[in-house]
Amino acid sequence: MKRVNIRTGAPWESIVGYCRAVRVGPHVSVSGTAPVGENGEVVGIGDAYVQAKRCIEIIEKALVEAGAGLGDVVRTRMFVTDISQWEAIGRAHGEAFGEILPATAMVEVSQLIDPAMLVEIEADAIIAD
Repeated sequence: MKRVNIRTGAPWESIVGYCRAVRVGPHVSVSGTAPVGENGEVVGIGDAYVQAKRCIEIIEKALVEAGAGLGDVVRTRMFVTDISQWEAIGRAHGEAFGEILPATAMVEVSQLIDPAMLVEIEADAIIAD
C-alpha cells in the first residue's frame, strides 16, 4: 500500500523525525497534536477547553489533507497535565466527536513539551470505501 506523509513544515518535525499524519491505505494516524497557533505559539494559555478545541482543529486539517475527516476517526487519545480539567477537555472532544463516538482515552501526564500546554490529542481514522 502507498504511504503518504502529511507534513506541516514545523521545525521540530525534522528534529524529532515525525510528521503530522501518516496515511497507509485507508488508515490515517495523526501524531500527538498540541494547541499551537500558526506561528508555533501556545493557544489558549490557561484554558483547557480552548486548547482542546485547537488540537482538534489541527487534527481535522491533517485528516482533510490525508483525504479523511473527523467522521472517519475511530480512536483518540488525550494526554492532559491536570485530570481535574477533564470536563472542559471532554466538552471540546464531545462537541467534535459526539455523533462519531470514537474509542478514546484520557490520561494524565506530568507535563507536555511546553509547560503552558494543558492537553495533547492523537487520532486514528479509517477511510471507508
